[in-house]
Amino acid sequence: MTVIDPRPAGDRVDGPGPRFTTGGAPWATPSSRWVADELLGGRPRTAADSVTITEVPASDARDPLVTAYRDLRRAVFIDEQGLFDGRPSGDHDDHDDDPRALVLLAQDHDGELLGGVRLAPADAGTPDLGWWCGSRLVVAPGARRRAGARVGAALIRAACARAESAGVLRFEADVQPANETLFLRLGWDRVRDTTAAGRPHVRMRWPIGKIQKLVDATKAPLGALVRGLGPEGFVGDDGAPVPGSEMIAACDAIVPAMVERDPEWAGWCGVLVNVNDLAAMGARPVGLLDAVGARDPSFAHRILTGMREAAAAYGVPILGGHTQLDVPASLSLTALGTTPHPVPAGGGRAGHRVRLTADLGGGWRPGYTGRQWDSTSSRTRAELTAMVGAIGPAAAHRPAAAKDVSMAGLAGTLGMLAEASGTGAVLDVASVPRPSGASVGDWFTCFPGFALITADEPGAPLPDAGPAVSAECGELVPGAGVALRWPDGETTTAVHGTVTGMGTATGWGRTT
Repeated sequence: MTVIDPRPAGDRVDGPGPRFTTGGAPWATPSSRWVADELLGGRPRTAADSVTITEVPASDARDPLVTAYRDLRRAVFIDEQGLFDGRPSGDHDDHDDDPRALVLLAQDHDGELLGGVRLAPADAGTPDLGWWCGSRLVVAPGARRRAGARVGAALIRAACARAESAGVLRFEADVQPANETLFLRLGWDRVRDTTAAGRPHVRMRWPIGKIQKLVDATKAPLGALVRGLGPEGFVGDDGAPVPGSEMIAACDAIVPAMVERDPEWAGWCGVLVNVNDLAAMGARPVGLLDAVGARDPSFAHRILTGMREAAAAYGVPILGGHTQLDVPASLSLTALGTTPHPVPAGGGRAGHRVRLTADLGGGWRPGYTGRQWDSTSSRTRAELTAMVGAIGPAAAHRPAAAKDVSMAGLAGTLGMLAEASGTGAVLDVASVPRPSGASVGDWFTCFPGFALITADEPGAPLPDAGPAVSAECGELVPGAGVALRWPDGETTTAVHGTVTGMGTATGWGRTT
């Protein structure tokens, strides 16, 4: 627990340590407190100091913890603070009956309820879009005076962590003005003044950086490394036109840790990602070359088995390659395709509409929940061919710009297309095609089996990709970065500024 040295200032011993300490006796000298806190990580808490936070469904009125929480809410909000005056239901609302709503309850070591907070999708009557609100934060009067318990802060932190674990990308709370400072100290942002229960409140928003962190980890260093490489007019594209021909070449590698962990699946994905790269360029795949590293022939066989199965499923031959044994696991492939009219990533303009074409079938790959959506291993060759050819040479329409959704996720990949096009982008969260088994946060940041982002003039036809679903879900706008637009008209920033730093595409008829 956090305590403050209770002695008058004149009785304290000056020293290098802080006056706020974690646990221990308040009469310890600043120096000894500094040793314990900074070098030893704090002293052990006693059982009497401990606070346990438990999660229960908010709608389960039969649970004695939920009953106690609701009783505490009535005692504090209605009896003590005079809120919800005149409402027959008191502070009970639709969220209390929403089966998706959760309550986090703080208890001491004896099981006494110290406080609680509720969190749930913002609209109890609509599908979960990754927009949640925290509400009904309450702390028992006795717990407020308990030295060092900090129950309210602990519940707020727990609510933030729980919301993010549920794939939430927007998390807000309307708080009483007296609590604004606490939320600011905990890292929340002030949005605006508002009204709740007939009283002034302040809307606060917890900054969720899941998309930005993914972009920073996977794509941000690229500008300094590869800027200036590649043919004119193609920046950050999934493939490259071979000069003097209609050939498109693409190259992709699989993360070594994944090759080591799941060699057959790595082999399948090596084919998948390269074929999808050609699809994003509007090219028809004609062949693959591989480079395999393995510790022994048995392990190499497992990688090659996955590659053979995927190549057969897509109907794309493996033309050759190189295999090296007695080395760490590795895998990369080069894909070759053809098209007379490659589709660049940088062909978009402000005002163009953003479309997502995605295969929503399948489910999370075992062992990769929230990270890899496997929709391809159960598809027929005809279905895979239809998806890969969505904007290919035989397609009825060719969009202005396209990118294959990959390691940067849906929002990050859109940011790459916008960056190459010299624009920013806005993504309508509610309009994005999404499988029912994936949260918004996971779907926007995962590696899908097949997902293609395109940009085109308003009114242009959507790509026809067989079993994949296409929908308009945003637009390119002046500026940089990616914003998420929510059903209430609010926007939140998903990507601040450019993604790769590789710049804007020029040439091939493009003017900047």
